[in-house]
Amino acid sequence: MKTQRWVISASIGIGISVLASAAFGQPNSCSGLPSWAALKSALQAAVAHSGNGGLGFNMWATVVANDGTVCTVAFSGEQYTDQWLGSRVISAQKANTANAFSLSNGATPSTSLFPTGLALSTANLYSAVQPGGSLYGLQHSNPVDPNVAYKGPAGLFGSAQDQLGGDRVGGVNVFGGGLGLYIAGGQKVGAVGVSGDTSCTDHMVAWRVRNTLKLDHLGTLGVVPGADAQHPDNIIYDIVPTPNGGLLNPVGTLSKSTNGFGHPMCVNTANALALPAVSP
Repeated sequence: MKTQRWVISASIGIGISVLASAAFGQPNSCSGLPSWAALKSALQAAVAHSGNGGLGFNMWATVVANDGTVCTVAFSGEQYTDQWLGSRVISAQKANTANAFSLSNGATPSTSLFPTGLALSTANLYSAVQPGGSLYGLQHSNPVDPNVAYKGPAGLFGSAQDQLGGDRVGGVNVFGGGLGLYIAGGQKVGAVGVSGDTSCTDHMVAWRVRNTLKLDHLGTLGVVPGADAQHPDNIIYDIVPTPNGGLLNPVGTLSKSTNGFGHPMCVNTANALALPAVSP
């Protein structure tokens, strides 16, 4: 009887271990990506930069691995209530989106319009998902898993023990703040998402975070139409108030993006072309 009980107990223990391993994704999916301390330091430095525009608020940042697993979550303030609480999950959404819709060098056929791959920031998706756009409805795909997003005590949010870590939270977000992470040669290794200010400022801060972490090797990739080779997945401001009105587009309404990858300006918008150039 004792042997039988031991076998049953061992079987249950092994089963729980297997389920736990599955819940935390592949054990090495976050290997080589920034630690919590590195992300927090980069975020705080980026938020403190004077060239971000926006409201000057504290921010959240999330890094996900190539398979969408959340690796780490951090905030720039002293405590988790020092920044918009809703932006924690938004930052994870942005990271998931940039990772899910960006491609590495070597991932696309030579006949592709972007044969060396293409990084898409969440800001680049804004226009395409508007009514009548070619990707309308994308923002409703891949929804956030609420069981992952809101589990556990709030006191751990943004700490090295944030409960998002090790799970795939999902989510799609289509305004500024999410960027793919690339190592040398244009190989995607995940993405970072930032939230907590205007969407334009979120993009600026995310760009500086990626640059500080030295995961911005996009120099070999294709360039989003309307951007430039030094800033290939940059936010693009080509949605402007119309100077001449008409029946369908009255004076003062916003025009459509010229190249289809544009993003509207925000309150106190900073100069995105002044951001550091990406690495080769």
